[in-house]
Amino acid sequence: MIAGPIVKYHDIQEQIRKRKADSQEIAEGMRRFIVGLSKKVLISNTMAYAADILFSLQASEMNVLSAWTAAIAYLFQIYFDFSGYSDMAIGLGHMFGFGFRENFNYPYISGSIKEFWRRWHISLSTWFKEYLYIPLGGNRRGRVRTCINKLIVFFATGLWHGANWTFVIWGLWHGMFILLEEVFPVKKLPKVLQHMYVFLVVCIGFVMFRADTFSQGMMMIGNMFTGWEFENQQITEMLSVLTPVFLITLVCAAIGSMPVLPKLKVWVGASIVKNRAAELFGYIGTVFLLVLCMLALSGGTYNPFIYFRF
Repeated sequence: MIAGPIVKYHDIQEQIRKRKADSQEIAEGMRRFIVGLSKKVLISNTMAYAADILFSLQASEMNVLSAWTAAIAYLFQIYFDFSGYSDMAIGLGHMFGFGFRENFNYPYISGSIKEFWRRWHISLSTWFKEYLYIPLGGNRRGRVRTCINKLIVFFATGLWHGANWTFVIWGLWHGMFILLEEVFPVKKLPKVLQHMYVFLVVCIGFVMFRADTFSQGMMMIGNMFTGWEFENQQITEMLSVLTPVFLITLVCAAIGSMPVLPKLKVWVGASIVKNRAAELFGYIGTVFLLVLCMLALSGGTYNPFIYFRF
Protein backbone atom coordinates (compact mmCIF):
# COMPACT_ATOMS: atom_id res chain seq x y z
CA MET A 1 0.00 0.00 0.00
CA ILE A 2 2.74 2.48 0.95
CA ALA A 3 4.55 1.77 -2.34
CA GLY A 4 1.62 3.39 -4.14
CA PRO A 5 0.89 7.07 -3.45
CA ILE A 6 3.48 8.61 -1.12
CA VAL A 7 1.78 8.35 2.28
CA LYS A 8 2.78 10.81 5.02
CA TYR A 9 2.31 9.69 8.60
CA HIS A 10 0.16 12.63 9.66
CA ASP A 11 -2.33 11.76 6.90
CA ILE A 12 -3.10 8.33 8.37
CA GLN A 13 -2.11 8.55 12.05
CA GLU A 14 -5.74 8.58 13.19
CA GLN A 15 -6.58 5.69 10.84
CA ILE A 16 -3.79 3.58 12.32
CA ARG A 17 -5.38 3.90 15.76
CA LYS A 18 -9.00 3.67 14.57
CA ARG A 19 -9.63 1.69 11.42
CA LYS A 20 -12.97 0.58 10.07
CA ALA A 21 -13.01 -2.24 7.52
CA ASP A 22 -16.62 -3.24 6.87
CA SER A 23 -18.08 -5.17 3.93
CA GLN A 24 -18.95 -1.99 2.02
CA GLU A 25 -15.38 -0.67 2.28
CA ILE A 26 -13.94 -4.05 1.30
CA ALA A 27 -16.24 -4.27 -1.73
CA GLU A 28 -15.34 -0.72 -2.77
CA GLY A 29 -11.67 -1.50 -2.28
CA MET A 30 -11.85 -4.63 -4.41
CA ARG A 31 -13.61 -2.69 -7.13
CA ARG A 32 -10.97 0.04 -7.08
CA PHE A 33 -8.18 -2.55 -7.08
CA ILE A 34 -9.63 -4.30 -10.15
CA VAL A 35 -9.99 -0.98 -11.99
CA GLY A 36 -6.30 -0.28 -11.33
CA LEU A 37 -5.35 -3.80 -12.42
CA SER A 38 -7.34 -3.30 -15.64
CA LYS A 39 -5.57 -0.03 -16.36
CA LYS A 40 -2.24 -1.84 -16.13
CA VAL A 41 -3.04 -5.15 -17.81
CA LEU A 42 -5.53 -4.13 -20.48
CA ILE A 43 -4.37 -0.62 -21.44
CA SER A 44 -0.82 0.06 -20.25
CA ASN A 45 0.57 -3.31 -21.36
CA THR A 46 -1.00 -2.97 -24.81
CA MET A 47 0.44 0.53 -25.21
CA ALA A 48 3.79 -0.76 -23.89
CA TYR A 49 3.98 -3.42 -26.60
CA ALA A 50 3.66 -0.80 -29.34
CA ALA A 51 5.96 1.69 -27.60
CA ASP A 52 8.71 -0.91 -27.07
CA ILE A 53 8.69 -1.92 -30.74
CA LEU A 54 8.72 1.66 -32.05
CA PHE A 55 11.30 2.96 -29.59
CA SER A 56 13.65 0.15 -30.65
CA LEU A 57 13.67 1.27 -34.30
CA GLN A 58 16.68 2.88 -35.92
CA ALA A 59 16.45 6.42 -37.29
CA SER A 60 16.24 5.10 -40.88
CA GLU A 61 13.27 2.87 -39.95
CA MET A 62 11.20 5.67 -38.44
CA ASN A 63 9.13 8.53 -39.83
CA VAL A 64 6.76 11.15 -38.45
CA LEU A 65 3.86 8.70 -38.10
CA SER A 66 5.77 6.01 -36.21
CA ALA A 67 7.47 8.62 -34.01
CA TRP A 68 4.16 10.19 -32.97
CA THR A 69 2.56 6.77 -32.49
CA ALA A 70 5.44 5.78 -30.20
CA ALA A 71 5.16 9.04 -28.25
CA ILE A 72 1.38 8.77 -27.79
CA ALA A 73 1.58 5.06 -26.92
CA TYR A 74 4.09 5.82 -24.16
CA LEU A 75 2.06 8.85 -23.04
CA PHE A 76 -0.85 6.52 -22.28
CA GLN A 77 1.34 3.65 -21.09
CA ILE A 78 2.94 5.65 -18.31
CA TYR A 79 -0.32 7.32 -17.23
CA PHE A 80 -2.31 4.08 -16.96
CA ASP A 81 0.67 2.30 -15.38
CA PHE A 82 1.17 5.00 -12.72
CA SER A 83 -2.51 5.66 -12.05
CA GLY A 84 -3.32 1.93 -12.18
CA TYR A 85 -0.70 1.18 -9.53
CA SER A 86 -2.05 4.02 -7.38
CA ASP A 87 -5.63 2.73 -7.79
CA MET A 88 -4.55 -0.72 -6.67
CA ALA A 89 -2.82 0.70 -3.58
CA ILE A 90 -5.83 2.90 -2.74
CA GLY A 91 -8.12 -0.11 -3.24
CA LEU A 92 -6.03 -2.27 -0.91
CA GLY A 93 -6.14 0.58 1.59
CA HIS A 94 -9.95 0.52 1.55
CA MET A 95 -9.92 -3.25 2.13
CA PHE A 96 -7.86 -2.76 5.30
CA GLY A 97 -9.62 0.36 6.53
CA PHE A 98 -7.23 3.04 5.26
CA GLY A 99 -8.31 6.01 3.17
CA PHE A 100 -5.40 7.18 1.02
CA ARG A 101 -5.54 10.41 -0.93
CA GLU A 102 -5.99 10.44 -4.70
CA ASN A 103 -2.77 10.49 -6.70
CA PHE A 104 -3.98 11.36 -10.22
CA ASN A 105 -6.76 13.69 -11.30
CA TYR A 106 -7.00 13.46 -15.12
CA PRO A 107 -3.74 15.35 -15.78
CA TYR A 108 -4.09 15.24 -19.58
CA ILE A 109 -7.02 17.66 -19.52
CA SER A 110 -4.84 20.39 -17.97
CA GLY A 111 -4.65 23.85 -19.49
CA SER A 112 -1.10 24.60 -18.27
CA ILE A 113 1.98 22.74 -17.06
CA LYS A 114 1.40 24.21 -13.62
CA GLU A 115 -2.07 22.66 -13.57
CA PHE A 116 -0.64 19.42 -14.97
CA TRP A 117 1.58 19.06 -11.89
CA ARG A 118 -1.39 19.69 -9.61
CA ARG A 119 -3.06 16.70 -11.26
CA TRP A 120 -0.10 14.38 -12.04
CA HIS A 121 1.38 12.20 -9.29
CA ILE A 122 -0.12 14.50 -6.65
CA SER A 123 1.59 12.82 -3.70
CA LEU A 124 5.03 13.31 -5.29
CA SER A 125 4.32 16.96 -6.14
CA THR A 126 3.15 17.75 -2.60
CA TRP A 127 6.10 15.83 -1.11
CA PHE A 128 8.61 17.95 -3.05
CA LYS A 129 6.69 21.10 -2.20
CA GLU A 130 6.64 20.39 1.54
CA TYR A 131 10.11 18.88 1.96
CA LEU A 132 12.20 20.72 -0.65
CA TYR A 133 10.53 23.80 -2.17
CA ILE A 134 9.31 25.36 1.10
CA PRO A 135 12.53 24.62 3.06
CA LEU A 136 14.50 26.27 0.21
CA GLY A 137 12.45 29.41 0.82
CA GLY A 138 9.56 28.85 -1.57
CA ASN A 139 8.45 32.16 -3.06
CA ARG A 140 9.36 34.23 0.00
CA ARG A 141 12.83 35.37 -1.06
CA GLY A 142 12.23 37.31 -4.25
CA ARG A 143 11.50 36.45 -7.85
CA VAL A 144 14.99 35.28 -8.82
CA ARG A 145 15.33 32.95 -5.82
CA THR A 146 11.82 31.60 -6.48
CA CYS A 147 12.83 30.67 -10.05
CA ILE A 148 16.02 29.00 -8.79
CA ASN A 149 14.03 27.07 -6.17
CA LYS A 150 11.60 25.80 -8.79
CA LEU A 151 14.43 24.67 -11.07
CA ILE A 152 16.07 22.87 -8.14
CA VAL A 153 12.79 21.09 -7.39
CA PHE A 154 12.29 19.94 -10.98
CA PHE A 155 15.94 18.91 -11.26
CA ALA A 156 15.41 16.77 -8.15
CA THR A 157 12.12 15.46 -9.56
CA GLY A 158 13.95 14.23 -12.65
CA LEU A 159 16.78 12.72 -10.60
CA TRP A 160 14.20 11.04 -8.33
CA HIS A 161 13.18 8.84 -11.28
CA GLY A 162 16.69 7.69 -12.17
CA ALA A 163 20.38 8.59 -12.35
CA ASN A 164 20.27 9.30 -16.07
CA TRP A 165 20.49 12.59 -17.95
CA THR A 166 17.25 11.77 -19.78
CA PHE A 167 15.34 11.99 -16.48
CA VAL A 168 17.12 15.18 -15.45
CA ILE A 169 16.36 16.81 -18.82
CA TRP A 170 12.72 15.73 -18.47
CA GLY A 171 12.52 17.41 -15.06
CA LEU A 172 14.21 20.62 -16.23
CA TRP A 173 12.01 20.64 -19.35
CA HIS A 174 8.93 20.88 -17.17
CA GLY A 175 10.62 23.37 -14.84
CA MET A 176 11.42 25.63 -17.79
CA PHE A 177 7.78 25.77 -18.87
CA ILE A 178 6.64 26.36 -15.29
CA LEU A 179 8.88 29.45 -15.29
CA LEU A 180 7.70 30.55 -18.75
CA GLU A 181 4.11 30.45 -17.54
CA GLU A 182 5.00 33.05 -14.92
CA VAL A 183 5.70 35.45 -17.82
CA PHE A 184 3.30 34.33 -20.54
CA PRO A 185 -0.43 34.21 -19.59
CA VAL A 186 -1.17 30.73 -20.94
CA LYS A 187 -4.57 30.64 -19.23
CA LYS A 188 -5.72 33.56 -21.42
CA LEU A 189 -5.37 31.45 -24.57
CA PRO A 190 -8.43 29.68 -26.03
CA LYS A 191 -9.09 26.33 -24.34
CA VAL A 192 -8.14 24.36 -27.45
CA LEU A 193 -4.73 26.05 -27.66
CA GLN A 194 -4.16 25.50 -23.93
CA HIS A 195 -4.75 21.76 -24.29
CA MET A 196 -2.62 21.54 -27.44
CA TYR A 197 0.22 23.34 -25.67
CA VAL A 198 0.10 21.00 -22.65
CA PHE A 199 -0.16 17.93 -24.89
CA LEU A 200 2.93 18.92 -26.90
CA VAL A 201 5.05 19.79 -23.85
CA VAL A 202 4.08 16.65 -21.92
CA CYS A 203 4.34 14.35 -24.94
CA ILE A 204 7.80 15.59 -25.95
CA GLY A 205 8.95 15.42 -22.34
CA PHE A 206 7.87 11.80 -22.00
CA VAL A 207 9.75 10.86 -25.17
CA MET A 208 12.97 11.97 -23.48
CA PHE A 209 11.82 10.25 -20.24
CA ARG A 210 11.36 6.96 -22.13
CA ALA A 211 14.52 7.16 -24.23
CA ASP A 212 17.51 5.05 -23.18
CA THR A 213 19.96 7.79 -24.10
CA PHE A 214 19.90 11.52 -24.85
CA SER A 215 20.76 10.88 -28.51
CA GLN A 216 17.89 8.42 -28.91
CA GLY A 217 15.48 10.91 -27.37
CA MET A 218 16.64 13.66 -29.72
CA MET A 219 16.34 11.29 -32.68
CA MET A 220 12.76 10.45 -31.73
CA ILE A 221 11.79 14.09 -31.20
CA GLY A 222 13.46 15.04 -34.49
CA ASN A 223 11.44 12.42 -36.38
CA MET A 224 8.23 13.71 -34.77
CA PHE A 225 8.67 16.98 -36.67
CA THR A 226 10.96 16.27 -39.62
CA GLY A 227 10.52 12.58 -40.50
CA TRP A 228 8.57 13.11 -43.71
CA GLU A 229 9.85 9.98 -45.46
CA PHE A 230 7.48 7.14 -46.30
CA GLU A 231 9.51 4.23 -47.61
CA ASN A 232 8.29 0.62 -47.60
CA GLN A 233 10.29 -0.38 -44.53
CA GLN A 234 9.04 2.57 -42.51
CA ILE A 235 5.42 1.91 -43.47
CA THR A 236 5.80 -1.81 -42.68
CA GLU A 237 7.19 -1.08 -39.21
CA MET A 238 4.36 1.35 -38.59
CA LEU A 239 1.61 -1.02 -39.72
CA SER A 240 3.01 -3.85 -37.58
CA VAL A 241 1.79 -2.12 -34.40
CA LEU A 242 -1.51 -0.75 -35.73
CA THR A 243 -3.45 -3.89 -34.88
CA PRO A 244 -7.20 -3.80 -34.13
CA VAL A 245 -6.43 -4.47 -30.45
CA PHE A 246 -4.04 -1.51 -30.32
CA LEU A 247 -6.47 0.85 -32.06
CA ILE A 248 -9.40 -0.14 -29.82
CA THR A 249 -7.20 0.19 -26.72
CA LEU A 250 -5.98 3.58 -27.93
CA VAL A 251 -9.57 4.84 -28.14
CA CYS A 252 -10.32 3.44 -24.66
CA ALA A 253 -7.15 5.08 -23.31
CA ALA A 254 -8.12 8.46 -24.77
CA ILE A 255 -11.61 8.21 -23.24
CA GLY A 256 -10.27 6.89 -19.92
CA SER A 257 -7.82 9.78 -19.59
CA MET A 258 -10.72 12.24 -19.56
CA PRO A 259 -13.35 12.61 -16.79
CA VAL A 260 -16.07 10.94 -18.85
CA LEU A 261 -17.06 8.27 -16.31
CA PRO A 262 -17.39 10.63 -13.30
CA LYS A 263 -19.67 12.91 -15.32
CA LEU A 264 -21.66 9.88 -16.46
CA LYS A 265 -22.06 8.75 -12.84
CA VAL A 266 -23.41 12.16 -11.85
CA TRP A 267 -25.84 12.10 -14.75
CA VAL A 268 -27.02 8.52 -14.11
CA GLY A 269 -27.22 8.94 -10.35
CA ALA A 270 -30.08 11.43 -10.48
CA SER A 271 -32.37 9.22 -8.37
CA ILE A 272 -32.09 6.46 -5.76
CA VAL A 273 -33.37 3.85 -8.22
CA LYS A 274 -30.82 4.89 -10.83
CA ASN A 275 -28.09 4.92 -8.19
CA ARG A 276 -28.80 1.29 -7.28
CA ALA A 277 -28.90 0.29 -10.94
CA ALA A 278 -25.65 2.12 -11.61
CA GLU A 279 -24.01 0.47 -8.60
CA LEU A 280 -25.12 -2.99 -9.74
CA PHE A 281 -23.91 -2.27 -13.27
CA GLY A 282 -20.59 -1.09 -11.82
CA TYR A 283 -20.03 -4.34 -9.94
CA ILE A 284 -20.97 -6.44 -12.98
CA GLY A 285 -18.59 -4.39 -15.10
CA THR A 286 -15.82 -4.86 -12.53
CA VAL A 287 -16.23 -8.66 -12.60
CA PHE A 288 -16.07 -8.54 -16.41
CA LEU A 289 -12.85 -6.51 -16.24
CA LEU A 290 -11.36 -8.99 -13.76
CA VAL A 291 -12.08 -11.89 -16.13
CA LEU A 292 -10.45 -9.99 -19.00
CA CYS A 293 -7.39 -9.30 -16.83
CA MET A 294 -7.10 -12.97 -15.87
CA LEU A 295 -7.29 -14.01 -19.52
CA ALA A 296 -4.70 -11.42 -20.52
CA LEU A 297 -2.33 -12.40 -17.70
CA SER A 298 -2.66 -16.14 -18.36
CA GLY A 299 -1.75 -15.69 -22.03
CA GLY A 300 0.88 -12.97 -21.65
CA THR A 301 4.34 -12.47 -20.26
CA TYR A 302 5.57 -10.74 -17.11
CA ASN A 303 5.11 -6.97 -17.35
CA PRO A 304 6.40 -5.14 -14.26
CA PHE A 305 5.01 -1.76 -13.29
CA ILE A 306 6.99 1.27 -14.46
CA TYR A 307 5.81 2.97 -11.25
CA PHE A 308 7.49 0.38 -9.03
CA ARG A 309 10.90 1.12 -10.57
CA PHE A 310 10.72 4.64 -9.14
